[in-house]
Amino acid sequence: MNQPLPFGAGHTGRPAPSDLTEIMGKVARGDKQAFSALYDALAPMVFGIVLRVVRDRAQSEEVAQEVMIDLWRQAARYRSDSGSVTAWAATIAHRRAVDRVRSAQAAIDREHAQAVRDHRTAYDDVAEQVETRLESEQVRRCLRGLTELQRQAVTLAYYQGLTYREVAETLRTPLPTIKTRMRDGLIRLRDCMGVTT
Repeated sequence: MNQPLPFGAGHTGRPAPSDLTEIMGKVARGDKQAFSALYDALAPMVFGIVLRVVRDRAQSEEVAQEVMIDLWRQAARYRSDSGSVTAWAATIAHRRAVDRVRSAQAAIDREHAQAVRDHRTAYDDVAEQVETRLESEQVRRCLRGLTELQRQAVTLAYYQGLTYREVAETLRTPLPTIKTRMRDGLIRLRDCMGVTT
């Protein structure tokens, strides 16, 4: 097979439509010389169609090559009663170019969606950490507003998981006093934190 011409460098004397139909018949039978002639006749037109749709020269050259390979592979499907070889090639070129644009757009959309998900996740993590830190600071501030016995009893019960009885034993304070101090302390914490019941 002859070396194909670069895109955009076609022959000045193009074959007549009837000649292209005959050439296409030979291509369908696997004639490489006929495909070379077909390539020379159609590649510039195919590239022009693809470039108008894709708008990127490098990608257009790639898509145009794919179209020419399609013409080689699908030559047996061509029917002259359905239109000219040029129209058939133009249709394939346009479809391939549109597919490339859609594929590229879908990839961009997927990347954008992933970036949005990543950004949202990072934002949510930061917001959650800030919220937790603010709540912790508020709890510490509210705990400082309790009496010493209330603060100790609440800390032992809620941060160390001790029962009322264990808190009373740890602080060497009567159980009823611990229950009263904890109840009063929790009411003050609730009010300080702005929790409504």
